[in-house]
Amino acid sequence: MSFFQNEFPIKWSALTIITTIVDVLLVAYVIYQLLMLIRGTRAMQLVKGILVLLLVYIISGFLQLNTIRWMLNAVWSVILIALAVIFQPELRRALEQLGRGQFFSNIKNSLTSADMLHMVDELIGAVISCAKTKTGLLVVLERETGLSDYVETGVKIDAVVSEEFLSNVFSPNTPLHDGAAIIKGDRVMAAACFLPLSDNPYISTSLGTRHRAAIGISEVSDAVAIVVSEENGVISVAKGGKLVRYLEEKQLRGMLLQDLSHDQKPSQRFWQGWPKKGKSKK
Repeated sequence: MSFFQNEFPIKWSALTIITTIVDVLLVAYVIYQLLMLIRGTRAMQLVKGILVLLLVYIISGFLQLNTIRWMLNAVWSVILIALAVIFQPELRRALEQLGRGQFFSNIKNSLTSADMLHMVDELIGAVISCAKTKTGLLVVLERETGLSDYVETGVKIDAVVSEEFLSNVFSPNTPLHDGAAIIKGDRVMAAACFLPLSDNPYISTSLGTRHRAAIGISEVSDAVAIVVSEENGVISVAKGGKLVRYLEEKQLRGMLLQDLSHDQKPSQRFWQGWPKKGKSKK
């Protein structure tokens, strides 16, 4: 009898430890999947902002910065209420993926230098072809900020980038020629996507919806948007809320290679990528 009394606490303690470890691992995995889910959206930037506020809150406690800590205490109450509204699209997508059994799947999209060069060549070929025929084109290249929210608004394709494919997508009177094509890595994720239009009052009135959409998506993300005007075939690139027009093939190639290069910091690619010549409209 004494043997069982001595052994039972040991077994119970070991079981508790095992269940606790499993519990922690499951929670950690769910949090990891949630982070992977919002990584493809603008919500990731909001999460980074919340982490910065949390860090400031902790530091203010150590340094006895009472005023800052009091202000942050007021901010936390507002953030907790607003989280459900801010992350509403991500929560909906998580529930949809959970229902489809895709929540616990993780698809990575890596791009080698050779693949990047090939993708740029094919993309530029399509841009130049559309410019010669004055065919309207709007292509968005996803970078660090995910564009999954806008992919959902279009027709999902998930096809390899090629000159012929993109030229056919934007051919007049075809089902997908209206809207934007979004590229992630070397794949066209979707076409006929709706983008936010810029409400910048200083944009020239001569610019149409495509240009305003290109500027708009560049204002809310770090994406690079390429536009071909159907009126005069002018090639333009929007980034950071700015629009550079009247680009030639060599200039466009240099900008894309700088922006998509993994060897430089984003800030270096931004300032070195813009050509010296060309008219800028904001």
